[in-house]
Amino acid sequence: MKIEEKTLARVLFENKIQRSDGNAFEALFTQIMNYAEPEFEQIKPWGNIGDRKNDGFIRSKGVFYQVFAPEDINRSYPDAISKLEKDFAGLSKQWSPINEFYFVINDKYKGVHADANQTIANIVAKNSLKKGKILTAKDFEKIVFDLPDELIFRIVSFLPDLEQIANLDFSVLTQVIGYIMKLPIKQIPGKIKFPDWDEKIIFNKISKETKSLLDTASFNLGSLNEFLANENFLAEELQKKLIGLYEKLKPTFENSPYEYSGDNLFWEIVHICSPKNENTYLSSVFTIMAKYFESCDIFEEPIKK
Repeated sequence: MKIEEKTLARVLFENKIQRSDGNAFEALFTQIMNYAEPEFEQIKPWGNIGDRKNDGFIRSKGVFYQVFAPEDINRSYPDAISKLEKDFAGLSKQWSPINEFYFVINDKYKGVHADANQTIANIVAKNSLKKGKILTAKDFEKIVFDLPDELIFRIVSFLPDLEQIANLDFSVLTQVIGYIMKLPIKQIPGKIKFPDWDEKIIFNKISKETKSLLDTASFNLGSLNEFLANENFLAEELQKKLIGLYEKLKPTFENSPYEYSGDNLFWEIVHICSPKNENTYLSSVFTIMAKYFESCDIFEEPIKK
């Protein structure tokens, strides 16, 4: 699947999550688990017996799932905690052995209250489980996009032909740049600590002027890292894009008849990454460059003697 197709599929999956409450989300959960875990068994309620607090399990591994899909997770978190405790209590009376327990919540990418995580941690400890966790929309997105392309298409239901859509821009860079551009202005503390990249700057023949741009861009690294920590797909694709771009351009500049300049390579990457040739986007692109420069994904790490 091309990057543009995968990004669009991700948007369609997010929309599906947003529209799924109650039984609709449980059906989506079951579809995903059937694809991801060949041994997964769905438990359907039966008469007054119900599902015995088990919405699905992997019998051979002793792994159990219970699903909760409220319309508004923020208003329903006390209900989530109550259901979590009652469901596990009921599950433990009727099923054995229980090695792992997962409480599946459609949080619609809003996150869950800390009390819910603490509650399941207590259940794991008290009952000596191997594992236990709250599974959210973000967790299921990762499961889905680790599946083969044909299964992803089945889950999102429909993927239009990108070549038939004019002016469609779902690029990873554009999404991340858009996020950085919307960051609120924050007061910079009096004592500033820049990343420790002086040796790398010198080793890659980057000028003091370009270093100052990276230093300034580093002010937003905390916000960018926090954003990407919750966007696994974006983070992975952004890293691949920057590494691929650097590896593609590096030989051209190293084999140039002129003396090698890290500045020239740096600015070529900046120009390619900018959605438009406008100063408006520069600070955001510099922040992305700073992140992958610091992590040594782009430019060379100094040789240790």
